[in-house]
Amino acid sequence: MTTPLLSLTWTDHVTGRQGFLVVDRLVRGVSSGGLRMREGCTLEEVTGLARGMTMKEALHYNPQGRYVPLGGAKGGIDCDPRDPAAYALLVRFLRAMRPYVESFWTTGEDLGLTQDLVDRAAAEAGLVSSIQAVYPLLDDEKAARKRLADAFAVEVDGIGLDELVGGCGVAESVLTALDRAGVPYAGTRVAVQGLGTMGGATARFLARAGLTIVAVADVKGTIANPEGLDVEALLAARDAFGTVDRAVLRPGDRELPGDAWLSADAEVLVPAAVSYAIDAANQERITARWVVEAANMPVLPAAEALLAARAVTVLPDVVVNSGTNAWWWWTLFGDIGADADEAFTHTRRSMRALVDQMLARAETDGTSPRAAAHAIAADRLPVIAERFGWYR
Repeated sequence: MTTPLLSLTWTDHVTGRQGFLVVDRLVRGVSSGGLRMREGCTLEEVTGLARGMTMKEALHYNPQGRYVPLGGAKGGIDCDPRDPAAYALLVRFLRAMRPYVESFWTTGEDLGLTQDLVDRAAAEAGLVSSIQAVYPLLDDEKAARKRLADAFAVEVDGIGLDELVGGCGVAESVLTALDRAGVPYAGTRVAVQGLGTMGGATARFLARAGLTIVAVADVKGTIANPEGLDVEALLAARDAFGTVDRAVLRPGDRELPGDAWLSADAEVLVPAAVSYAIDAANQERITARWVVEAANMPVLPAAEALLAARAVTVLPDVVVNSGTNAWWWWTLFGDIGADADEAFTHTRRSMRALVDQMLARAETDGTSPRAAAHAIAADRLPVIAERFGWYR
């Protein structure tokens, strides 16, 4: 991994808690990467995520598109988002990061934070927008900002489009892998860790495609039913942090320990909550054929190697969960409009092509899907650098 362009640690003068910003590189003077808040967040974690964002941006490069990839970056705050002091801490962090957000770091929601909360805190910190650094690159800033605002106002079945597109991309990654393996959707069982923005939307799209969601996990534990869970009922009973009200559970639904999703009798596991969820020890419990990384860095490298030795395929986060970031820029730059059907169609087409290319290259090269994704990004980065320039 190359040394990041910028890496900084901030210490809050009120609580003593730390926040981090890592800019892996800039393209056309700008970088892209969300801001997460979780207890135990580290600079090392944020550095890895920033590098991943550089690759995600490169993987979605389309010379015929209006969206031009940006550099990769990431922000993180070491705090439980449920802490009563969390919001004030977020505001102080963004106020401290204001020069970077104004100049070259575009950011938004990530683990522990919603876009509404980021927007509110950004305004209180004196920022025009959390993505204002990209505005100078737009052909028509006013029209672009309206298009994105209109897209964020779109709801499908009471859920915001911005919450759904990422899950749509994860689900399409799963479906592409099943199609390549000749596995029918009906009868394919799925366990999901995390029922927040990404996990909830993924469960919804997979259930509607005909797969059976047999387990979901939140902070209270795992909810399981071998006959299939009522995904819509669970989604409707979530709080803002993705925790399900157990009052909606049906007689056949079982409450199990929090890590029971790992050993669920399922073909597909979707870790969609936290980083480093699967390690060299607990990977032994996995019997699924695919692990699909909806969260950022949920599978540790040692665990991935052991899973591969057992013929368990890990579909990497750098591809699988890249749909949300790409949707922001497809919309802002004008590749798509503020329309749900158009967004889902574009996301499905782009994700299917990317996952198919990754899996085909992995087979050809005899490598893992992650190595194949990195190779594809590595092929594209020099092209982007030559055409647009960057700073590393």
